[in-house]
Amino acid sequence: MASINRVTLVGNLTRDPELRTTPNGKSVCTLGLAVNERYKNESGEWIEKPNFFDIVVWGAQAESCSQYLAKGRQVAVDGRLSFRSWEAQDGSKRSKVEVIANTVQFLGSRQDAGSSGGAPVATGAPSGLNPDTSDFDAPSGGSDDDIPF
Repeated sequence: MASINRVTLVGNLTRDPELRTTPNGKSVCTLGLAVNERYKNESGEWIEKPNFFDIVVWGAQAESCSQYLAKGRQVAVDGRLSFRSWEAQDGSKRSKVEVIANTVQFLGSRQDAGSSGGAPVATGAPSGLNPDTSDFDAPSGGSDDDIPF
């Protein structure tokens, strides 16, 4: 039987992106993402419970995320889950599950970080970016109806 490891999340960044470079020169960016779960409790009141995820982005897309994203900005992430473990400096065993991003879409604009408005813009190759404006050009050949969520 086949296995599927895929996750799609839409939420807001909890901190500014952190860009690093591996010893062999590959860019890696880490993001913190908060995704709210909304449900009614026993008394009928709406409760929002935040879920926090660590996102890892590689390559040119990592550089774009570092350059154009900031805390509060809404993004959509499509990727896979990855488990890693290590030994801390105090000798204790540590582990975590991270999302390794295949794609990151910037939602809204830089001015309204933290709000949910705006059309999604696919990222990945910096060629779609317009440095003369404070936002990005809309992708060609598609519409908002093409978004699966």
